[in-house]
Formats: sequence, structure tokens, C-alpha cells
Amino acid sequence: MNSKALAIALAALIVTPAVAQTLGGPEIESLIGDKRVLLSTPYGLELPLRYGAGGEVSGDISGFTMASMFTPSETGRWWVESDQLCQQFPTWYNGQTFCFAIEQTGQSSISWTRNDGLSGTARIEG
Repeated sequence: MNSKALAIALAALIVTPAVAQTLGGPEIESLIGDKRVLLSTPYGLELPLRYGAGGEVSGDISGFTMASMFTPSETGRWWVESDQLCQQFPTWYNGQTFCFAIEQTGQSSISWTRNDGLSGTARIEG
């Protein structure tokens, strides 16, 4: 391949957006089960959640300044229902259940949309 063709091919790769793939139930379970998910925040912090293979989800925000106003760590449960990730904590979010549509945007990154319209991104660690 000559240098002009190579430059065009590389430029196409740079400007071509990644295609997000909406995940179904088994794919969600495989992607996050027994993994740590770091939710991106508008403040540049990442909030860690650990999704256990047995359906437990635990979060710990004790390292954040504002955590003193909330329960700093808590364990709830997670499950997949209608191709969405659902979770519920005893006191976080007033014990309300939220479900999320998940799109995989990269090897270890996702975007999510909560059933109330809130959305964001996260990265996944093994």
C-alpha cells in the first residue's frame, strides 16, 4: 500500500465512530458478573461498584468527601430483567429499584441509560 492510500485508511479509522452494541441479558451477565464497574461522574471521579457472580452488588464511596452525608458503603442485589441490568440497594436511592439498558462501547467500556432517563458511561475491570 502506498503512503497516500495508507494515510487515507488511517484517517478513515480515526474519524469513524465506534459502533455501540446494545447488550442482551446473557451478554450483560457475562460482561459485568464478578467484575468491578467504575461509573464516570461529571466531577471527574469514578464510583466503584462490584457486581458479584451471585447477584450481590457492593459499592464503597467512603473515599469521597461528600460520602459522610450518605451511607459510605452498601451491598444490594443485581439481576437482569428484560435485557436490562437491574439493581437495588437497601438505603442508596431510597431503596428504589433502577434498571439500565447497557451498550458496550469498547472492550472494557459501556454506556448506560437508566429507566428514568439518566445516562452515563463506565469502564469495567476484571
